Amino acid sequence: MKRVRGNVIGWREIVSLPEWGVEGIEAKIDTGARISAVHVEDAARLKGGRVRFHLVTSSRRPFRHVPITADLVRTTRVRSSTGHTQERYVVETTIRLGSIERRIEVGLVRRDKMLCRMLLGRKALEGVFVIDPGRRYVQGRRAPAASASPTTVPPDGDGRPPGDPGTATKAAKAGGA
Repeated sequence: MKRVRGNVIGWREIVSLPEWGVEGIEAKIDTGARISAVHVEDAARLKGGRVRFHLVTSSRRPFRHVPITADLVRTTRVRSSTGHTQERYVVETTIRLGSIERRIEVGLVRRDKMLCRMLLGRKALEGVFVIDPGRRYVQGRRAPAASASPTTVPPDGDGRPPGDPGTATKAAKAGGA
């Protein structure tokens, strides 16, 4: 059996959004979605290319709403799981999953009918995580401690620690080292 390289995660994990001061959001891993999505209410476009919204962090009452203002990266048209096309605001933030931190794009959407408040798409996962679809909470049922030393992985990173021979090989192929 071939050994799997990478950070193994299950089909459901607990994540944090440290820039927004949010820990412990339940996220479903969805390789069928290109970008990630998070449950928000009252999203409004502001002047100067910003957007204001209330992030809903739990599916249990009382709901916790976190007011956030972020730079708008773009708007996009997305076909939902029900087949309807909708326009969504897309923002960028840092996500922490296990010991990994990385910048991702997140679509702002109402997910009040869904069990998980966040969906992690392919772009947030690629090159860093390996998914075991038969498991959940591989990284633990609690949000990683803020004092933990996370490994920051750039969006195009391969998830290997600095100095790993695979990293040098990748840089050499790209003409870097």
